[in-house]
Amino acid sequence: MLFSGSMWLANQFVVSHDIFWFIATIGWLRKERAIARHEVREIEQRHTVDGPRQDVTLDEEDDVVIIYNRVPKTASTSFTNIAYDLCAKNKYHVLHINTTKNNPVMSLQDQVRFVKNVTSWKEMKPGFYHGHISYLDFAKFGVKKKPIYINVIRDPIERLVSYYYFLRFGDDYRPGLRRRKQGDKKTFDECVAAGGSDCAPEKLWLQIPFFCGHSSECWNVGSRWALEQAKYNLINEYFLVGVTEELEDFIMLLEAALPRFFRGATELYRTGKKSHLRKTTEKKLPTKETIAKLQQSEIWKMENEFYEFALEQFQFVRAHAVREKDGELYILAQNFFYEKIYPKSN
Repeated sequence: MLFSGSMWLANQFVVSHDIFWFIATIGWLRKERAIARHEVREIEQRHTVDGPRQDVTLDEEDDVVIIYNRVPKTASTSFTNIAYDLCAKNKYHVLHINTTKNNPVMSLQDQVRFVKNVTSWKEMKPGFYHGHISYLDFAKFGVKKKPIYINVIRDPIERLVSYYYFLRFGDDYRPGLRRRKQGDKKTFDECVAAGGSDCAPEKLWLQIPFFCGHSSECWNVGSRWALEQAKYNLINEYFLVGVTEELEDFIMLLEAALPRFFRGATELYRTGKKSHLRKTTEKKLPTKETIAKLQQSEIWKMENEFYEFALEQFQFVRAHAVREKDGELYILAQNFFYEKIYPKSN
């Protein structure tokens, strides 16, 4: 009887501990949201006191916004940390777009708010916005100057494998944080063999909708229209899209083309402590059999087609921007000039 009583007390302690942890987490989230709302109110009040926003005059070089609508598990944290490390030195602002439950699709009213914030929040320009959101077409909202979109994508199976283990074991960025699937020891190979939902081909469908955007059809798994729209946006709406496997070259091109933001980025990536900062823990590479099974699905074929399309475009841009010498890549100097300028000035 004494033993049973002790067990009951132990169980009650565990339950009480879990409840305490849950309440503490909820309290922390409420506090964070209250702070965020307070900061927003302060900014709005400052605008009201200081007068209309049109009074703030920006140089053309500073009237720039970059949006990095980062796809999960594509080395996005490593790249974003470079932006954070350079922002003070290069004099720009970095802002994280934190959506509820990391939902990549914004409500219509939030789309309006976001577009208005990005385009009219002059105090935050030049600005670098990053977050797990799908592409949003600013032209639909009648803005005069659209932001510059950039992104990075990854081999679709490698991305899914990384995400699978991340949900179970986390990473070395925040090792103490409890993950949603923590405690599940099943390997990715075992999951595929058992037909599990976390490793199903449908989970590959992510990079296409992120580039396709906020249309309903973008999130219709296996949609050929979504694939073609994602390709169209990549070519026409994105300044540059790199690949995880060649991240250093992506950073090098950004530094050459957008030095206002990325001056010093290549050297920082090569030598900085935060390069490849976030590494998924306990990740095991899938077997050839597992890969072959996933590659049989039409979803993989479409996601891989998009990845290959992006890779080819990136390599095309790189080939026209750099030259290789002694195993090193060098950015080409300006390769055009003006002549025959008329009328002649006296």
